[in-house]
Amino acid sequence: MGIAAKLTSGSWKPGDKIAIRDGYGKGLLAAGEQFEDIVALDADLAGSTRSEWFQKQFPDRFIQMGIAEQDMVVTAAGLAHMGKVPFASTFATFLQRGWEQIRNCVARQNLNVKFCGSHGGLMTGQDGSSAHALEDIGVMRGLPNMHVVVPGDALEAAGAVFAMYQHQGPAYMRSTRAACPIIHDEDYLFQWGEGNVLRDGDDVALIANGPHVSISLLDEALVQRAARDCGYVVTAEDHFRNNGLGSAVAECIADAGIPAPLRRIGVSRFTTSGTPEELYHHFEVDDQKILKVVTEVRRVPKK
Repeated sequence: MGIAAKLTSGSWKPGDKIAIRDGYGKGLLAAGEQFEDIVALDADLAGSTRSEWFQKQFPDRFIQMGIAEQDMVVTAAGLAHMGKVPFASTFATFLQRGWEQIRNCVARQNLNVKFCGSHGGLMTGQDGSSAHALEDIGVMRGLPNMHVVVPGDALEAAGAVFAMYQHQGPAYMRSTRAACPIIHDEDYLFQWGEGNVLRDGDDVALIANGPHVSISLLDEALVQRAARDCGYVVTAEDHFRNNGLGSAVAECIADAGIPAPLRRIGVSRFTTSGTPEELYHHFEVDDQKILKVVTEVRRVPKK
């Protein structure tokens, strides 16, 4: 039985709606119980990011930095230099205040610091445009040494915490506030760089991450195989269309020389306030848009 199953067996099952941030919080707590070198930091939002659960269990291994994201990043870097494994969390949009420090103090030195940007994407809903982090994946994936994971459900997020701990070097996880359906079985074990085929087909390869349901970390071999087998590729994500999952898939296909047409579904402009459902529909990243694009692609004759 995998790590994630040990965390949630008997409580989370496919179809249950659980916030992905809850998976991060539960995974961080369980990892902290197993590994004493884990320390946690937060920038005034521990209740929202769920690092508060770690704080209550291990107050001596938790640092509340307040609204000082740059300081949090540099402090985490210092702890990594001391042999600790720091997990630093805040809202994804606020974490970008410390991007220079993430670049120079963590990624450039390949330090063993883990970040979690909570409340990513349109799932943040009524908090409005300023809180909708829609570029965080692109910002992080552009850094050498940085590993990026966007869990598809809370179960995967819990397991990904352990994978982040076991990975030597910087890593970033995006989590979300609103509840999402559990799509994995309780014995699912997250693995870096391995995509999950949730439904087989041979006409269109639909690749998604986060609340859009499937792949959490780009698996280049899987993407290339799907592009060759299906001929058409559609990506869907709660992120700006530029420099996110769609761009990563485009790079992967182009590098392999695969002549597969690609359609990217994502947000193309700054947003407004509303429920996640309203925002997904308004900015055309919902299931209706996915179905429309897939249907259009399937009507195009294969060459």
